[in-house]
Amino acid sequence: MVDPFRLDGKVVALTGAAGIIGSEVVKSFLESGAKVFAIDRDPAALDRRFGNGHSMLLPWVADVTQRESIEEAFVQVQKRWGVPDALLNNAATKSANFFEPFESFALEEWNDVMAVNLTGAMLCAQIFGAAMAKQNNGSIVNTLSIYGIVAPDQRIYEGSEYLGHPINTPAIYAASKAGLWGLTQYLASYWGRCGVRVNALTPGGIFSGQNDTFVKNYSHRVPLGTMAQSNDMANAMRYLVSDASKYVTGHNLVVDGGWTVW
Repeated sequence: MVDPFRLDGKVVALTGAAGIIGSEVVKSFLESGAKVFAIDRDPAALDRRFGNGHSMLLPWVADVTQRESIEEAFVQVQKRWGVPDALLNNAATKSANFFEPFESFALEEWNDVMAVNLTGAMLCAQIFGAAMAKQNNGSIVNTLSIYGIVAPDQRIYEGSEYLGHPINTPAIYAASKAGLWGLTQYLASYWGRCGVRVNALTPGGIFSGQNDTFVKNYSHRVPLGTMAQSNDMANAMRYLVSDASKYVTGHNLVVDGGWTVW
């Protein structure tokens, strides 16, 4: 019996490949038999993560906010392996001005974050998704955030740090991720007749260098009592790409340890 969770023979394009979630997805998908086209705009990070090489992995530098850059990326993966079976819109940014009040948050920074988190996903979906629709087959997964479906609890950020720096979540991050959920639903309806499934993955907080204060504050707010690991997201994303979810579209798979039940 064929394991429906396997990805043998599938070609997967992934943006934000050198990030916390992306790098774990690359590892998991390669182990599951997929060919991975790993896109990131940071060449040094790509080399650091994937410099050893792998016959089933093609790292590629591209900027999701630039149509020409994404079009060139699509040309390259099509030359190598054909039209991808799946697109994972995982690239994201948050803004460096965590603590700037909403009332004075700069429009330029607002637009910069929106360009990556929402417009970038739209551009990738236009270019990759259109080709999938022509082939009547494909899967798109958009990475959201719990802060795209519920508001941040500001109390958990008191005394919190990430790699030694104070952290918070600005309004633009929540707004862009909420918009991406709207795009997900629209495209699920739009391309359903073409055999293209479009779903979302909403991660909860992932442990990746936060200080003890944040980990304690965050975990206390989660029914399962702990933060997530990056492989929790990779496993969920693998499900949404695999044939195990072949009748799932327009769905938001929330992997948050129960955070959003309260």
